[in-house]
Amino acid sequence: MKIQITLFGLFFCCASSIAVAQDTLKLDIRLAEKMFLAQNHQLIAQNYETEQARADIITAKLFDNPELSYESLLYNPDTKKFFQNRLPNGQFTAGISWLIKLAGKRNKNIQLAGTGVKLQEYAYFDLLRTLRFDLRSTFYKAYYAKESAMVYQHQISALERLLASSEQQLDKGNLALKDVIRIKSQVYSIRIEYTTLLNEITELESTLRNLLGLNPGAPFSLSLTEQDKSEANLPIDYNVLLETAKANRADLQTAKIAVRYAESNLKVQKALAIPDVEVSLNYDLQSNYPINYSGIGLKMPIPFFNRNQGEIKKAKIAIDAWSNKSKQMEVSIENEVHESFTAIQRTEQMYKDMDKNFGDDFSKLIGEVTKNFSSRNISLIEFLDLYDSYRQNVLQMNDLKYQRINAREDINYVTGSTIFK
Repeated sequence: MKIQITLFGLFFCCASSIAVAQDTLKLDIRLAEKMFLAQNHQLIAQNYETEQARADIITAKLFDNPELSYESLLYNPDTKKFFQNRLPNGQFTAGISWLIKLAGKRNKNIQLAGTGVKLQEYAYFDLLRTLRFDLRSTFYKAYYAKESAMVYQHQISALERLLASSEQQLDKGNLALKDVIRIKSQVYSIRIEYTTLLNEITELESTLRNLLGLNPGAPFSLSLTEQDKSEANLPIDYNVLLETAKANRADLQTAKIAVRYAESNLKVQKALAIPDVEVSLNYDLQSNYPINYSGIGLKMPIPFFNRNQGEIKKAKIAIDAWSNKSKQMEVSIENEVHESFTAIQRTEQMYKDMDKNFGDDFSKLIGEVTKNFSSRNISLIEFLDLYDSYRQNVLQMNDLKYQRINAREDINYVTGSTIFK
């Protein structure tokens, strides 16, 4: 019976461990992108904006409804009867009217609505470009921040063991108090740095959860493939990058479409200056001449005062404004591409110039330094200085790796493409 209980307990522990492991979502950058496209609420909301713009086309295609009118005699004081609407003592009138829009207003509004759809589509792609950059940049930053956190964990653990050992030596009189205080100070300093880094990681993870549509506190782990870490080869030159940006940047296309939208709006406003005609058919039982009167009518306003001058002027100004914004955006894109291209070249060159075995050699050196300190062959100050140098080196290497991989993402961002996948 005891054996069965023990086995059941072991099985329960293993099952619990498996369940916890299964609850942790393992994310690489490609899975993160798939989840982002499917679950990001901002993208979904922007897509609804596009669908609403498409509904405006349906509205623009609709013709105005005809209007029916009817008026009947309510009470006849002569006959003292209600609702008499027949001869010889009744009376009623009826009519139907329909507004006919002139100057091609309907077609011009359809074109305007179609351009509005294009604006919303490019707004979606620009939002996608921005959020995708945020996702990938945050993913890589969180990954390398966690790599740095492991260094802190290792150093804090090692220094805490050293501190415990040193306090024992202090009690035995084999070590000076100032050395123990120095070690303790170092432990506190590294813990503070570690706490700051953990807070940064928490903030980055929160940003990732927002972008991926995950619940607060949902556990996940990040991983990078060797392909992600490989050296970036620039297959194209600056001019090709610039042309790619001008062709693919959604915000630039939005500015150009906005010019077209303003031009279409100007056509609509000029068309609105031309009055529409209302055609009507009327019937009157006996209040008109002759009895059983039927007639046709036309009604239109005279454009004497209001010729839509204000809206026409606003539409013209909008064309000039968006034309200038479009030109300014082209200049801005040229500068962004140049800056990103220079940054990725500089970062790649720095990475290539660094000795790839430097980190491993430093790790081996720290191992030897620890042994030598334990044997009292080097002083505490030398030991802690080397330990600091080791930590700073690893942190700087992780930061360089992040800058290097983020420089590729910046190229994708400023060109509005996926040159680096």
